[in-house]
Amino acid sequence: MSDPRIKKLAHVLLHYSIKLKKGQLVKLAGSTLALPLLRELYAESLKIGAYPFVRLSDEGLEEIYYKYAGEDQLKYIPPMAKLEVEKIDALVSIWALANSKNLSGIDPKKQALARKANFVIMKRFHDRAGKGELNWVGSLFPTHSSAQDAGMSLSDYEDFVFRACKVDKADPIAEWKKASQYNQRLINFLKTKRVIRVTAPDTDLIYKTGGRPWINCDGKSNFPDGEVFTSPVEDSVNGYIRYTFPAIYSGREVEDVRLEFKDGKVVKAVAAKGQDFLEAMLNVDKGARYLGEAAIGTNFGIDRFTRNILFDEKIGGTCHFALGESFPESGGKNRSALHWDMICDLRKGGCMYADGQLFFKNGKFLK
Repeated sequence: MSDPRIKKLAHVLLHYSIKLKKGQLVKLAGSTLALPLLRELYAESLKIGAYPFVRLSDEGLEEIYYKYAGEDQLKYIPPMAKLEVEKIDALVSIWALANSKNLSGIDPKKQALARKANFVIMKRFHDRAGKGELNWVGSLFPTHSSAQDAGMSLSDYEDFVFRACKVDKADPIAEWKKASQYNQRLINFLKTKRVIRVTAPDTDLIYKTGGRPWINCDGKSNFPDGEVFTSPVEDSVNGYIRYTFPAIYSGREVEDVRLEFKDGKVVKAVAAKGQDFLEAMLNVDKGARYLGEAAIGTNFGIDRFTRNILFDEKIGGTCHFALGESFPESGGKNRSALHWDMICDLRKGGCMYADGQLFFKNGKFLK
């Protein structure tokens, strides 16, 4: 018997997150492990009257690509990829891994080269999304691999995921609307501020927002969601930060990352483990050493680190910063093939100040 929460998740993703309409071309992307959810998405898309098409992926093929592709192949962008990003009206990406470490043995320089080549596709995608020309959402389907990374059994992890998505509730959409209102109250406070300071153990970082908007992440792009974010003024970031949790990117885990910024740029980067990978990603391009995003986690239903950034960056009481690409909707101008979120836990001794006013302490927002 299928889990009824899967059907509810498909309903929320299509009717709430991307608001799929009759006649729209929607891409449904995911691995073969996500087929139970992809089938529900496909069926519901057809009921809406949209035109769905499915793109199935396989981790084994991805590993083969990076092992055997030459430099010219890593740089090659298929014409159909360029056409697809121009034509789709909506995208639903479902992440479901059999092995989250499947690319651990791949040369990071090859990954960096492919990512740099795909920047033109990523940029066009974000430009269209920023203009409202396409809606997109990314979510996760629970697998044994993700459960193991989180240190949980599969059944417990499924409960964790569906609870974080609020599909265990009678009316998940109503619950997400409440979350949206909570975020908006925080944004109403922050939108008039210009200078943000974050302090925590081994952390004292200052950045300016310059009147750039804060974005309400309430389940419209990432799912589950629960954050507010902006793009720091590119040359305004100064100070140092120590990230509490391992920084995970492309299946690589980098531990105890410490970054020092001067006039926006990372001038020193140290990691207890994964130093070579950290440096390779920072050297992807010029924009990789600048912050594209500054965010605050507001989903207090996510209370643990699971080694999955979709959940971990939303942990209530944390903040995170992304090296690299910024989002047009938040006024950011930094361009990079990299977008790497790293999380700092503020629940034990952390504080945030806005124009000198303390508004966040020990993981809680002050009234």
